[in-house]
Amino acid sequence: MRFEDLEVWKRSARLSADIYKELRELKDYGFKDQITRSGLSVPSNIAEGLERISRAECVKFLLYSKGSCGELRTQIYIGMDIAYIDKELGKKWIRETEAISSMLGGLIRAKKNRNP
Repeated sequence: MRFEDLEVWKRSARLSADIYKELRELKDYGFKDQITRSGLSVPSNIAEGLERISRAECVKFLLYSKGSCGELRTQIYIGMDIAYIDKELGKKWIRETEAISSMLGGLIRAKKNRNP
């Protein structure tokens, strides 16, 4: 299975790129750095996990990705609260992170339950 073929990877990579584009003019470099790093971590850990040989390593990196997705969602909420992220756009990103997290949960369960 190629990570490039996974819908969860495609959606998370697209979200990461959207965050970079939307926040490119933001002058709070600490916030921008943190949110772009957590966004980039989601598809990156999916890719790293799928490239691993062992199932246990794959699951570990998918769990990292799911954790980064929660971190990203938190930062989106904060960005909306401090007016760095437009509320409607933030709500769209929140829904997308929830969908990605759910997809990752399903992928993790499938990997864990797959016969060796």
